[in-house]
Amino acid sequence: MESRFPAELKEVFRALERRSNPWGGDKSQRADWAKELGVKTLAENPEVEWLYFPGCFKGFDDRNKKVAVAVVKILQRIGLSFGVLGSEEGCCGDPARRMGNEYLYSMLVEKNLETFEQYKVKKILTTCPHCYNTLKNEYPQFGGKFEVIHQTEFFNTLLDQGKITLHNGSSLTVTYHDSCYLGRYNQIYEPQRHILKAIPGVTLKEMERSRERSFCCGGGGGRMWMEEHQGKRINEMRVDQALALEPNVIATACPYCLTMLEDGLKARNKDDSVKVFDIAELIEKSTDSQSKKI
Repeated sequence: MESRFPAELKEVFRALERRSNPWGGDKSQRADWAKELGVKTLAENPEVEWLYFPGCFKGFDDRNKKVAVAVVKILQRIGLSFGVLGSEEGCCGDPARRMGNEYLYSMLVEKNLETFEQYKVKKILTTCPHCYNTLKNEYPQFGGKFEVIHQTEFFNTLLDQGKITLHNGSSLTVTYHDSCYLGRYNQIYEPQRHILKAIPGVTLKEMERSRERSFCCGGGGGRMWMEEHQGKRINEMRVDQALALEPNVIATACPYCLTMLEDGLKARNKDDSVKVFDIAELIEKSTDSQSKKI
């Protein structure tokens, strides 16, 4: 109500307002990662069944672009009818609302809804749990009417239906980190674990703080763009909990978590021996090239 925001957030708000992403990247470059993959935009092919909504991280963060590439490769292998919005995609608005700027959030939502309506979007596949929660649970407040599914739910269904086949890679000890917006906010706990257990060679170990008792990565609520001024860094505390299990891989299904956990590993000088992967990356590495077409 008083517009008293931390100083670090002023540039973030300005970037969201002007370029519809927290980093202020050029909107025209939002889908550059998809060009070599031959992904069509809805402007090029509006008749696709699914809109893949990768989100801001996949558009402007180099590490998370690799996750989007993995998702697309899986979708292409199974012959899914999908497209992206490309430069027409805007931030879902989650950062603005969580940081308290409701006016900016409403602007972002209305712009996206106009685009969805223009292309008659009915089904949306998301990679980011923040996008998933916002599009699924909050956009209906503004009149949004479409199906929204997170990639882990989608891939788990494909696995159950035999549409994708996972083959043995290397022997890995994996621990899975529950993101807040898949877990506590939307009660999605099992698809991720079912997928990981289905990958031959993977041994899944659970952290003491998991499922509904999971521990935030420290990046939500705008903390991704704010400095910690007191206490311990949340991401480093969470990494310590993971390292207690001596894993090879920390798996996640959220771009915020992926970024924060990698930073935590670097702080502990463990980034060479332990890696963080999105579940989509692990699936892509283990997917049989002879996957059945949908």
